[in-house]
Amino acid sequence: MKLAIFALFFVFIASCFPTFAQSGYRLLDTIQVGGDGGWDILIADAKDKRLFVSHGTHVVVIDTETDKVVGDIPKTNGVHGIAFGPEYGFTTNGRDNTVTMFALKDLSVKATIPTGKNPDALVYDKKTGRVFVFTPGSSDCTVISERDGKVVGTVALGGKPEFGVSDEKGKVFVNLEDKSEIVEIDAKKLTVLAHWPLAPGEGPTGLAIDRKSGRLFAACDKQLIVVDDRTGKVVAEVPTGEGTDGMEFDPDLKYIFAPNGGSGTLTIIHEDSRDKYSVVENVKTQIRARTMAIDTKTHKVYLPTAKYGEPPAPTAAQPRPRAPMVPNSFMVLVFGK
Repeated sequence: MKLAIFALFFVFIASCFPTFAQSGYRLLDTIQVGGDGGWDILIADAKDKRLFVSHGTHVVVIDTETDKVVGDIPKTNGVHGIAFGPEYGFTTNGRDNTVTMFALKDLSVKATIPTGKNPDALVYDKKTGRVFVFTPGSSDCTVISERDGKVVGTVALGGKPEFGVSDEKGKVFVNLEDKSEIVEIDAKKLTVLAHWPLAPGEGPTGLAIDRKSGRLFAACDKQLIVVDDRTGKVVAEVPTGEGTDGMEFDPDLKYIFAPNGGSGTLTIIHEDSRDKYSVVENVKTQIRARTMAIDTKTHKVYLPTAKYGEPPAPTAAQPRPRAPMVPNSFMVLVFGK
């Protein structure tokens, strides 16, 4: 009888504190994409079961049911990010200072749109039907209509933008990496409403949002900074890993994911309440797996990376030489339960 009571008590405690248990995430598959060139941002289309992955000068499209490459969007020179609305997708072509607009139905290119300097991350705002393209080279944001690809305005940001998110209620938020701030933007009026400091967080890159609880999740140097999206107040700090670039939130599981390219881990954090967060575990991934996408229907996590050889010997010109990427080794790691 005593053992039964103790067992029930333990189950009750575990249900109150779900982060005591491991996440269950593990490596499910490795998608061998191949080809040369680097990578940056990727995005999952849960509705049509596709994954769009930036890869140097083109975007690779993967079927997430079969984990096979099924399409390609060429001539996206120096591609960084991908975003999409109901009908069209957009890529940022950092070396050409342009955005490529393509049809989601057949991946055909519809337009090439000039932007500010070095377009990087971008985000679609459902409320206004606009795409916000963040351009760190000119410290601003080019805003494009998803419907017709027309540029509708530019927003000066006062710093170098990284990732952004939309609250789908009329606000867009973006990290400023060099200022360690989040900028709040009025998506309709195209005006800056506020600059929110992220201290003690520094060098923010990835940004995610829980629209239900009104919390922003900024990936800073070795830590997650949680911000109230109405007041800009920092409400929590959580340790992560080294070299985090992207960051995503799963609204069903209440998990925040931080891919740590320097540590070769994926930090999984549980949102216990609006202002309380706990590290569930650090899942081993691979060095340089620093960006990610999440399929919010299957809850699978995708991390691009590649194999690297030994760095060459240091020289006076190159005291810290970089290790070369092994040819044709580009891949996407698939993690899930």
